[in-house]
Amino acid sequence: MIATTTPAPAATVLIVDDDPAVRRSISRLVRSVGYAAETFATPTDFLRRRLPDSPTCVLLDLCMEGMTGLEVQDELRRNDREVPVVFLSGHATVHGAVSGLKHGAEDFLEKPFRPDDLLAALSRAIENDRTGCADRKAQAELRRRYDLLTPREQEVMTLVVSGLLNKQVAGDLGISEKTVKVHRARAMEKMNVESLAELVLIASKLGLASASASGGVEVQEGGGTPASRHY
Repeated sequence: MIATTTPAPAATVLIVDDDPAVRRSISRLVRSVGYAAETFATPTDFLRRRLPDSPTCVLLDLCMEGMTGLEVQDELRRNDREVPVVFLSGHATVHGAVSGLKHGAEDFLEKPFRPDDLLAALSRAIENDRTGCADRKAQAELRRRYDLLTPREQEVMTLVVSGLLNKQVAGDLGISEKTVKVHRARAMEKMNVESLAELVLIASKLGLASASASGGVEVQEGGGTPASRHY
């Protein structure tokens, strides 16, 4: 049987520049190396576009009429998508470059630019976003599993990962310890974990109550839990 590999998701460069000649030349350049390209003449047109879920970066002109590149970057920072930005400008200033980079821009290039420099900057930005896409996908899967839990299972999970024993969880919720064990087992099954340490880690990634809130859950080397714990 011939082995096959899953191709990496296609990457997209979103080009925002008020100069049509620049948009045309850059779109041809990025397409020549296999990226998809979309062009926008105004920041308003660009901000109406839903950002792709696949690896993406934004090539953003710093100086445009109506809205500066830095203002567009500020709008993007309000989006949980966190798409990387590469600034491009023919009127670069030290202040503009520093502001953009401080706010998380991947790079800052001046016009005229060397094609190799631009492609290198875009490649770095896209690879960073590719990593981010994988992280977002993993986070979404954890959230999907958590949403499968019943409200009671979610309550039990939150209290267990905060460091409470089963009997303490039972007391807090006004249910029997046996019932807590059932809910806990179902929660672990749905979250696809086999140990408390794994459940604590997932809870942390989901932003649930910190395990340190009630003194923490002591985890031994190798991912185990203390023998004195009663589950």
